Amino acid sequence: MAFVIRRPFALTSTIKQLPKSTSTPLRAFHTAPKASASSNLRPASPISTFAKARNAFRKSPALARFYNNTAIPTSTGTLGQRLLYGAAIIGGTVVATNAIFNRETREDGGMPPYERNFLNDTFMHTGLGVGMIGVAAQALHRSGWSFRLMSMNPWLVLGVGLVGSIGSMMATRATDPDNYVQKYVLWSTFNLAQAAILSPLMFLQPALLARAGLYTVAMMGSIAFVGATAKQEKYLYLGGPLLAGVAIVAVSGFAPLVLPATAARTLMWTERVWLYGGLAVFGGFTLYDTQKVLQHARMAQQGLVKRDIVNESISLELDFLNIFIRMVQILGMQKSARR
Repeated sequence: MAFVIRRPFALTSTIKQLPKSTSTPLRAFHTAPKASASSNLRPASPISTFAKARNAFRKSPALARFYNNTAIPTSTGTLGQRLLYGAAIIGGTVVATNAIFNRETREDGGMPPYERNFLNDTFMHTGLGVGMIGVAAQALHRSGWSFRLMSMNPWLVLGVGLVGSIGSMMATRATDPDNYVQKYVLWSTFNLAQAAILSPLMFLQPALLARAGLYTVAMMGSIAFVGATAKQEKYLYLGGPLLAGVAIVAVSGFAPLVLPATAARTLMWTERVWLYGGLAVFGGFTLYDTQKVLQHARMAQQGLVKRDIVNESISLELDFLNIFIRMVQILGMQKSARR
């Protein structure tokens, strides 16, 4: 359901919001243009010359960008400083989130070894799936798939995306975990379907994608830590409210397909619901899915269900992708606002 809860225009709107680099050359001010023959006959008025120069400066985005960039320092620190800054963001987010939301921890003396191994394997498969999606999206982008995808009919992209994503996901979940070859093939198909839709993100700057990935890892890591150390089944009641929230986010995501362009105010509010409401909803799903993984671990230990790591990782992959896309759009909007 990664495509029901995602707007088909989200990627193109994110890309269009980012500024494009200009290749307009700048002419130095000390190189004056050659005087024409008519300029020797009649002297130019200093007032009109100044007005023309001021208007030319105002209408030249290249010159304005040049002066704006010279006033802002470009030093961003060494690689070690940036890594330390990123680690501080993740660590501080984990500590703050745990202090606020995790006042009541487990009473059984900590997480049992079986649950810990089950959770670690689940997150390892989640990271493997996200990495597979990233590599496949980059390969598809280099092959020219992104250009063809963005030129297609959005309804066609939506329909094919729903069939490919939901179909492969349901087939993966329905496959018995003992048949691991078929299960991993279907799981890989699901990841490739996600990569095919997300490949246009590769048009964006790598630095912006890296920042969005860092923020997504920080957000999901802190929330998952809270869910793993909280009381057993403390947040499982969130399933119903989160499902209602997903429905609202999905309806707001389809608004640009049915509302006219003249309804600008309505489209603005649906954009905010899809963007910031989606962040809250999928952050809650991360908390819910983490506790659901631990519940399934206890059930598998008792022999009630089979141990199925792949099925558990799919839910966390969808949480990661939906949070990541919204982080990319927020950072893109902030960068466009600074220009």
